[in-house]
Amino acid sequence: MRQAHEVLREVFGFGGFRGCQEAIVRAVTEGRNALVLMPTGGGKSLCYQIPALVRPGTCVVVSPLIALMRDQVEALKAFGVRAEVLNSSLPPDEQQRVEQALNGGELDLLYVAPERLMQRRMLGRLKQVQIALLAIDEAHCVSQWGHDFRPEYLQLGALAEHFPGVPRIALTATADVRTRDEIAASLFADGCEKFIDSFDRPNIRYKVQPRHNARSQLVDFIRREHAGESGIVYCLSRKRSEQVAGWLNAEGFTALPYHAGLDGDERRTHQDRFIREEGLIVVATVAFGMGIDKPDVRFVAHMDLPRSIEAYYQETGRAGRDGLPSDAWMVYGMEDVYRLRQMLAESGLSDERQRIERQRLEALLGYCEQSECRRPSLLGYFGETHAGDCGNCDNCIDPPKRVDATEPARMALSCVYRTGQRFGAGHLVDVLRGKESERVSSLGHDRISTFGLGAEQPPAYWHSLIRQLLAAGLLAADPDGHGGLRLDPSARELLRGDDSFRMRQDPPRKPAGKKRRGAPAKDLGPTEQKGFDSLRALRLEIAREEGVPPYVIFHDATLQALLAERPDSLDAMAGVQGIGRHKLEKYGQAFLDRLRSLDSGTSG
Repeated sequence: MRQAHEVLREVFGFGGFRGCQEAIVRAVTEGRNALVLMPTGGGKSLCYQIPALVRPGTCVVVSPLIALMRDQVEALKAFGVRAEVLNSSLPPDEQQRVEQALNGGELDLLYVAPERLMQRRMLGRLKQVQIALLAIDEAHCVSQWGHDFRPEYLQLGALAEHFPGVPRIALTATADVRTRDEIAASLFADGCEKFIDSFDRPNIRYKVQPRHNARSQLVDFIRREHAGESGIVYCLSRKRSEQVAGWLNAEGFTALPYHAGLDGDERRTHQDRFIREEGLIVVATVAFGMGIDKPDVRFVAHMDLPRSIEAYYQETGRAGRDGLPSDAWMVYGMEDVYRLRQMLAESGLSDERQRIERQRLEALLGYCEQSECRRPSLLGYFGETHAGDCGNCDNCIDPPKRVDATEPARMALSCVYRTGQRFGAGHLVDVLRGKESERVSSLGHDRISTFGLGAEQPPAYWHSLIRQLLAAGLLAADPDGHGGLRLDPSARELLRGDDSFRMRQDPPRKPAGKKRRGAPAKDLGPTEQKGFDSLRALRLEIAREEGVPPYVIFHDATLQALLAERPDSLDAMAGVQGIGRHKLEKYGQAFLDRLRSLDSGTSG
């Protein structure tokens, strides 16, 4: 472990391990298998990269996406690590060069896709060289219960037979108990040690609100909180991602769509621009994200409900990988529930699988509607307890009001029953408010006892109440996904008068922008911001010269540390987080000169 600590400091520029990193590095370095669950930004990669530099031989890293492999190799090379990728995107002469380096024992890490790794020719080649360890990244892809199942990952269980005695480490940022068990069973028939770090991301501020005017809500959020910063906006459909990108460009932002309907070259171009440019927004379906190693994504926004808390956590985890304050922002509505239900009904999945997926969707809806701190239910989904009162979610920063809504809830439930338990929220609200429409009268719903009982409340009130009754499990959506609502058996007590119901009041439609608080890093003042912008400009200049993303040079957190610590020599700079020996030699003098010019007032 002495050598591991030296590598951590000298190569990667960190003074010590975090969380359970040291225990994981020890286990793998000593030749034991490990299953690692650690949040995005928690330092998973170091758990195999450091053993790769300590153990003799080459570490083979299994990764699902070409873009992810490429970005990680670029970042490692910037640290002076001998890393390469071997995939179909390389021209033949490049593939030959990498294979020769592998044969010659000149590689510390080799990144490959699972389907290539398991080819007979590749396995034969690897058996001729010394393998330090086998690392399986994004290991949740092995699980058919996970949110990103990849069938080619199922073959990886055979690695134990092909490489007996070689330690294996599987890593993922999100996996509930079911998914963890499937990973362990599929990849570690010979056993493994399990390391589960905290899933909490204290630097991320979670905010969820009902959708009422999606365009103005999104634009207002970005303009108030993240103007000029990089972010990802997730949408459920290709059409919507194109539409939202158009909105943002019309509002003066730089936004690009990303979805499976674009041709491959355009998708690659948009992804490359996002990685290499600063202040760019990608509006994407779930086709975008895994494989994005960009640490300075300052916000992730959801315009539609994702499919589960697991998917939501995975997607929001792409914000703030560098540990600086970031936002996970989402708007949603009843139509999201109907749409996801319909997609599920048309999916062809077994009845049991559909039941499980509906439970996951309902857990997410409950998370959206809760009135208390969001972290206990979010982390509880992964089996972790949290005391609440995090100080960095919307419910802690601006606690919502809850009012007694027992009688209105009974009215709504009774209306569902008396209309036949097959209509959606829109029709129910029309009946409750006494709207004399052709549809209401043709169905005879203007003659039932609940017609007009709620006329004194606006439509938004009833939509909110019905949504919360659904989240509380008192109402259920028809499994066919067509929007009909029916009573859950648990609603009987409330209808009989044996129970009460408290309703969360939706926030005002144009909230005043509250300043972020509770995040671990403070906002920069005017002078600090000027210095930070100057360091970023230098970083961008160097990155363009070298043809790499800016974060490969230094993360934002390292730039802020340079501003805070103001090193006056290269020796002093060597103690700054994120500056290893190779980067100090390559970039140190340029940033030292820029800091001196800032202090003398000659640069800005």
